[in-house]
Amino acid sequence: MRFDLKKIKPVYFYISGVVVLIITLYFIAQGNPDINSPEHMNAPPGNVTGQQMPQDAVHKGLENPIAEKPSKKNVMPSIMQHMAELKKEVQAHPRDTVKLRDYAEFLLDAQMFDQSLFYYKKILAINPRRVDVMTAMVYIYFSQNKLDDSEKYLNRILAVDKNNVNALYNLGAVSANKGNKARARELWSRIVNNYPKSPLAQKAKESLSQL
Repeated sequence: MRFDLKKIKPVYFYISGVVVLIITLYFIAQGNPDINSPEHMNAPPGNVTGQQMPQDAVHKGLENPIAEKPSKKNVMPSIMQHMAELKKEVQAHPRDTVKLRDYAEFLLDAQMFDQSLFYYKKILAINPRRVDVMTAMVYIYFSQNKLDDSEKYLNRILAVDKNNVNALYNLGAVSANKGNKARARELWSRIVNNYPKSPLAQKAKESLSQL
């Protein structure tokens, strides 16, 4: 099972009812031996409140995922059974990164962010160059408004792949949300100037106009 960030609509930061920044973090699924092909994905900045839950097999089992954490009381038995099966597979094959990823993504779908991070980190302990895993972790940390952690893993992605335009753009978004507009401008301008044919070049131009 793979998480699909396209399910989640962009949201914005509000302070006392005033929008202080409107930036959509733009994620692209990274290619790796376990993933077929990249696809564009949008993810929301900040914690999501009052957001409608996607109506898929996982989320239909959650009665109130925002106000109440998933538990045996509010998750359908079939979902709990599938979760138990995935966990059992991970316990039986603790170094199988495919099984670890499947379980981490299931937990992410269920908005069990801390548990999901735990298993993503296990994958990185086996292969620290997994850009797809770090991208998922950036999304989780950004959803939790943990901008320093998001920045840390974006820098790790760029250490592996300095030409990762997706990470450059997202690092600009994190910088802007931290109040470092100069850094955001530098990163987004780099995309416009150095990667003009990238799908994110236009998005970078639009974001620059909002600074």
